[in-house]
Amino acid sequence: MDYSRIELLKTRLTRPLPGREAQYRMASIRRLEELGFNPVPPDDARIACVLNLLSWQEDGWHTLLIQRTQNPHDRHSGQVSFPGGRYEENDGELENVALRETFEEVGIPPDQIEILGRLTELYIPVSNHVVHPFVGLLKNPVDLKPQWSEVESVLHPPIESLRKPESRKTTTLTLSNGITLKDVPYFDVDGKIVWGATAMILSEFLEVWSSY
Repeated sequence: MDYSRIELLKTRLTRPLPGREAQYRMASIRRLEELGFNPVPPDDARIACVLNLLSWQEDGWHTLLIQRTQNPHDRHSGQVSFPGGRYEENDGELENVALRETFEEVGIPPDQIEILGRLTELYIPVSNHVVHPFVGLLKNPVDLKPQWSEVESVLHPPIESLRKPESRKTTTLTLSNGITLKDVPYFDVDGKIVWGATAMILSEFLEVWSSY
């Protein structure tokens, strides 16, 4: 296991981050047109947190993504995302939200995760949330226990594959509300489309990961 890379990553996460410049490389034209480069969240925006969880496998470092189940009441129904969810009053520190949601959604106990740092927060207008992304390390292999009512499948893309230029593509998407988005940038993960806030967070993370 290449712990030296993790130590470098921890150090890099304490320094100024690439921020929105890196995030917006994977932003849709619609987002740029509607929000601009420095959106100011409204006062009633809610807080959410997600976890980019790294794990070591035989072929190198991987991250963890989940494909959400189809749910007419979920604005992100069917999408691929990091584990995460909304802040609750008894969560305390923001990182606890990411740990709690990861346990609830895929069954990884918080004591098996080391929080390495955090990335730049991101406003999501469709759900009116400010998302705080955390980066974590899975200390030991664990048997996943997905919450099948919310999680359709779990993905473990290698970080090196996400860094390849051919993993970044564009497509046309039709959303559940009937709106069609053209030339949407996304990461191709085993044929699945990873776009929107998740792609933007991944974009910043990959720049941090590669900055050595």
